[in-house]
Amino acid sequence: MTESDNQSHAFDHKRFLASTSSSAGVYQMYDDGGKALYVGKAKNLKKRLASYFRSSGLAPKTQALVRRIASIQVTLTATETEALILEQNLIKAQKPPYNILLRDDKSYPYVYLSTDQKFPRLSLHRGAKRGKGRYFGPFPNVGSVKESLSLLQKTFKVRQCEDSVFKNRSRPCLQYQINRCTGPCVDLINEQAYQRDVRYTELFLEGKSQELQSELATAMEAASVDLNFEIAADLRDQISALQRIQAQRVVEGEQGDMDVFALAQSADNYCIHLLFIRSGRVLGSKSYFPQDKLGENKEEVLEAFLAQFYLGSKTRDIPLQIVIPLALNGANVLSDALRQARNAKVDIRHNVRGQRLKWLALADESARQNLLSRTSSRAKVQQKYEALQGILGLAETPSRMECFDISHSAGEKTVASCVVFDESGSNPSDYRRFNIKDITAGDDYAAMQQALQRRYKRLQEGEGKLPDILIVDGGKGQFNIARTVLEDLGVMDVYLLGIAKGTTRKAGFETLILDDGSRELTLDSTSIALHLLQEIRDEAHRFAITGHRAARDKARTTSALESVPGVGAKRRKDLLKHFGGIQGVKNAAVDDLKKVAGISHNLAEQIVAYLKSE
Repeated sequence: MTESDNQSHAFDHKRFLASTSSSAGVYQMYDDGGKALYVGKAKNLKKRLASYFRSSGLAPKTQALVRRIASIQVTLTATETEALILEQNLIKAQKPPYNILLRDDKSYPYVYLSTDQKFPRLSLHRGAKRGKGRYFGPFPNVGSVKESLSLLQKTFKVRQCEDSVFKNRSRPCLQYQINRCTGPCVDLINEQAYQRDVRYTELFLEGKSQELQSELATAMEAASVDLNFEIAADLRDQISALQRIQAQRVVEGEQGDMDVFALAQSADNYCIHLLFIRSGRVLGSKSYFPQDKLGENKEEVLEAFLAQFYLGSKTRDIPLQIVIPLALNGANVLSDALRQARNAKVDIRHNVRGQRLKWLALADESARQNLLSRTSSRAKVQQKYEALQGILGLAETPSRMECFDISHSAGEKTVASCVVFDESGSNPSDYRRFNIKDITAGDDYAAMQQALQRRYKRLQEGEGKLPDILIVDGGKGQFNIARTVLEDLGVMDVYLLGIAKGTTRKAGFETLILDDGSRELTLDSTSIALHLLQEIRDEAHRFAITGHRAARDKARTTSALESVPGVGAKRRKDLLKHFGGIQGVKNAAVDDLKKVAGISHNLAEQIVAYLKSE
């Protein structure tokens, strides 16, 4: 059931509240342009919505929201838990500016073990868990997964190579030579011995270190009795490695999986620090800095964060225990929603003792330190922004800047980069790259034009946020291209700034191109405004050249045969082996290709036709 009020800019809240239900549900606030401002839930919709329109006691941020309301839509739900789940779905879909929004919506990485294979593989996995096998984690970042994979590779030697590589090896690879793999690809280890190593790996990832060490010790003694001293030495080394790891990571008596949250506050700034605890081990941690859009208190900020963190992502891992630093009014509702999402009871605790209290204290100290560091860094960023405002004579301090750069190698694989800086400094989640096509090789002006057109056409269509300042790395030519693109697209209220290398082409001697291109300015090398522009310019250059090198290297290392229909890994290998390389295949006639096993007359014709077209 949906109730709505489509009043124009002057919202008649009294008439709206008179017809609003007192049931549980979700409300959506819109501005006069029909864009969502805020999504909220309530046990009693009428009472909650009336609180926005009281005559006094509202925070300034809430007053700013209320002034922009043109209409409110209400959706009734059977329970408050249903309202919470619907609220998070709407926030994820609409991304209202006054809600707390998580920028990091990527799923966390896992260690994946493909147990359905004769010789299982260990690998890093992110995303939906569709593969047949076991997933261990989550880990806070890719770096911690790679660290664990490296440790397991050295200790238990379970393969980590791609299946396509594994199936086509004729001799052991470098990993075997440096004693980090047992060579299952060429049958240098039997299935039974390999499965033993897989079992050891599983025990380690499950956190069963004591059981694992006991098994290894028994196996070492048996090997010694049988005079297999080389095997016994390997097992001894594995036990030593495990003992070192256990001393660093494992907490005796704690075997549960849980997430531990702490929250630190300074004025309107918040830091929420998360510890990932799996099988009694701290797998890692991560800090989040949610923006308080409505002047809420600690409890409201943490509750909104937790709801979006767990319910706003379908791939998020929900542990059986969640430890938080303070009591939440909606803890029972959140716990019920998490139970439905996980299909098991989820315990949310704030009064903890023992090791959980120690973890909470560790998370609390990390949150305080990270918030202090961030607020100090943001103060410095704000100082630079204000200096740039003064230099350019802007009415307001810029809150968002974008910078473009072009990278290529003699015209090959041209890539344009767009980096974004906001109030906190660089914002990598908003960075974009553009693969430039259909231009004359090496034409930087055409490349810049194409990138700007693609970027700002999307922004004009409402797919993002326009910057206050657009920076182009280049001289007047690049500047004029950017100005023409903005004029053609009707982009207004964006300050265009060019940054060109001076005559010496050294840092500190850059020339700024301002206004319509008629004014140039050279800043003192000690200017913090210049340092800011250099930082943005260098970041755009780094991001562009990284993308270009990746595209170039991929093109140079990819065989032309990989795109030929009907030519798989085995046939590709046989063709390259028979003709001595791709050039030999390209020069071969249909009859020559037919001499290779598995290549029919029709397939040979397809290969010739495809390679000629390439």
